[in-house]
Amino acid sequence: MPHPLHTRVTELLGCDHPILQTGMGWVATPKLTAAASNAGAFGFLAAATIPPAEVEDAILEVKKQTDRPFGVNFLMDAPGADVIAEAIIRQGVRAAGYNRAPDAALIRKLKQGGVVCVPTCGAVKHAVKAEQLGADIVIVQGAEGGGHTGPIPTSLLAPAAAEAVRVPVVAAGGFRDGRGLVAALAFGAEGIAMGTRFLMTAESPLPEASYERYRRAEMTDVVVSTALDGMPQRMIANELLARLEKAGPVRKLWMAFQNALALRAETGASIGDLLRSGLAMRRNQKLTNAQLLMAANAPILARIGVADGDPVNGYLASGTVAGLIGDRPTCEALVRRIVEEAEQTLSRLCP
Repeated sequence: MPHPLHTRVTELLGCDHPILQTGMGWVATPKLTAAASNAGAFGFLAAATIPPAEVEDAILEVKKQTDRPFGVNFLMDAPGADVIAEAIIRQGVRAAGYNRAPDAALIRKLKQGGVVCVPTCGAVKHAVKAEQLGADIVIVQGAEGGGHTGPIPTSLLAPAAAEAVRVPVVAAGGFRDGRGLVAALAFGAEGIAMGTRFLMTAESPLPEASYERYRRAEMTDVVVSTALDGMPQRMIANELLARLEKAGPVRKLWMAFQNALALRAETGASIGDLLRSGLAMRRNQKLTNAQLLMAANAPILARIGVADGDPVNGYLASGTVAGLIGDRPTCEALVRRIVEEAEQTLSRLCP
């Protein structure tokens, strides 16, 4: 019989272990992506926070640091998505990750280029739709996951999704160790995806001041709020969140307007590009005009929190699992520990 840790996910992605490092903006750099893949997991480079014209250089930088397969995560409704897709295909990147507003034509193009398509979903119906659009693997993120989140816990979402689709499911939200990996397999998933756990590794670019906020956080400090952009986001409660929750609508919109201008400067997008992207977001995610404008808050405030190292004035997206993490191992040590614990757990359950 095949080994339980050898799944369709490891076959499709070409990795040793069914462990995925998610494409966190500002965090999933070439260094972290390569380190995760070198450790036998599967790393995703975050392209959403890189100007599209520079994504190919970032892919080449990953290739300098690893000869293992890896993926690129990007937003299909953002300016330059077609440029990123072409770079992925041209460089022979193994997988493309995406979530909001999947583009059927772009997915077909990626698949024709031999790219494994790996969307992230927060509901069973979205997983079913993703499969219909051509997904090869579907990541389902439960309520415990960081950033934008839904209300369904991973322990319910993962088995429901695994029953609803034929492609392999990867569970995300609440994972950090080998016992969690075995639990995900029991749910019917064929792997786990981790963001917060990889965020807190030695190869992560997270500055020490921000790392300390994550390390000291209790599970009750990781909360869900709509104050950032009008949609539920799971994050570490900090001074920024306290200010946002007290701010009135005018102040929030003014902050969002300023952050939209900063986002334009970061990505190199024109005003026309941002407007087209915004209209696509509003149409696909059914956002109000206020939510649409506030959506610019998350990427810029995340940069301040996890890239600039200002945990007071920045947004600290986090899974609840941060409250159980107190160390910063290398990716190699982390993956080895997870696999060893999973093996031990399986042996205990099936002596």
